[in-house]
Amino acid sequence: MSPRFVNHSERPELWDRIPEVFAGVVPEYNLHGDINQTHWNRLFEEFRDYQFLLYDEERDEILGAGRSLPRVWDGTPKDLGSGLDDSISAAYLARDTGRKPTALVALGVEVAPKHQGSGHSKALLTHLSDLARADGFDHLIVPLRPIWKHRYPLAPIERYATWTREDGEPFDPWIRTQVRLGGTVTAAMERSSRISGTVAEWESWTGMAFPGDGDYVFPEGLSTLRVDRARDRAVYWEPAVWVTFDLRGPAPEAAPRS
Repeated sequence: MSPRFVNHSERPELWDRIPEVFAGVVPEYNLHGDINQTHWNRLFEEFRDYQFLLYDEERDEILGAGRSLPRVWDGTPKDLGSGLDDSISAAYLARDTGRKPTALVALGVEVAPKHQGSGHSKALLTHLSDLARADGFDHLIVPLRPIWKHRYPLAPIERYATWTREDGEPFDPWIRTQVRLGGTVTAAMERSSRISGTVAEWESWTGMAFPGDGDYVFPEGLSTLRVDRARDRAVYWEPAVWVTFDLRGPAPEAAPRS
């Protein structure tokens, strides 16, 4: 039996395994974004059919996960807004005011650590496109976290997004995967998602000390952390690269490389 996609509305109990199955996929600090405090629960209450797992029923194993929500987008870089947080807020505002969504936004595309390197990320992205097409959306929007950006935390995301290899393909593997699937690098945002906390919280999330005020490079950070000990506050803005897929024509065929 081949793995299949399972929506949250179909098997909600499987999502109880997520913390254990995906432990370490993203850094700890990424689990504490400011926007999560107000919108995370609503995601599974109001957009349940857009949250899915790639599930091997025969082995009873979760291979990957995708989270998304619909929003209004006119197809221009400007209308993407200031970042992921803004996009999430815009999606809920559109729902609350009765506006018809035109695009699907990917909030997360993750493969379980033991199954990485098996091509599942492509399957998850393709399924997101299929969901969007089935609901008549014009675009799939992926505000992605470049997987090599942490190696270059001081490089502006706008510059990093344009880096290429000698063969002309995108330098970052995750950007490269999506471009090969037909995506277009549409924008790059320095302040996509805000994560704030006390100094102690950030020290626990990163495993390092912040003895004075200022900007810090920290493990797995894509940019720097601003620490203000007098206010007991540390703030980090996660950058993102926005890849968009135009779904108004026939589905493109992926390049035959991994």
